[in-house]
Amino acid sequence: MSDIARLFQAFLAPAIFVSAASLLILSINVRLMGIVSRLRQFVHDKHDAARNNRLQEAEAYTAQIKSIEKRAQMIQRCFLFSLISLAGTITSCLLLGFGLYTKTAALAAVIVFVLSMMCLLIGVLYYIAEVTVALSSVRDEARDLGFMDLGTRAATGPRDTL
Repeated sequence: MSDIARLFQAFLAPAIFVSAASLLILSINVRLMGIVSRLRQFVHDKHDAARNNRLQEAEAYTAQIKSIEKRAQMIQRCFLFSLISLAGTITSCLLLGFGLYTKTAALAAVIVFVLSMMCLLIGVLYYIAEVTVALSSVRDEARDLGFMDLGTRAATGPRDTL
């Protein structure tokens, strides 16, 4: 009976990290969806501006698209490292269970867990970097005179915000 109690104790700490990492991944996914939605809208608006000979506006959209693509890459890396961390944390849970029967598995569990936490830290650092530059594209858009002479935009509708 004590082995079963120890097994549940071994699962508890990593399970808390699984829950925390999952919530972070959910947040990252929502942010990525917003960025992709915004990027699609800008690509559509750029195409519309180029088709209607509003070249200055099309150039302004090109700059915004590049900025948003950089942010999307940061969020993608954040997402990837967070998912690796989640997989590693789940693996360490399993290894901790095996660690009740063999010391090698217990040692491997510790190593995998530490590496998982390092991946989570890297993911969070990418998240911080993306959040830090998130408003830069909005500020650039507000300062860019190419967006000030937009002409008629009734056909494209309102833009979504992040």
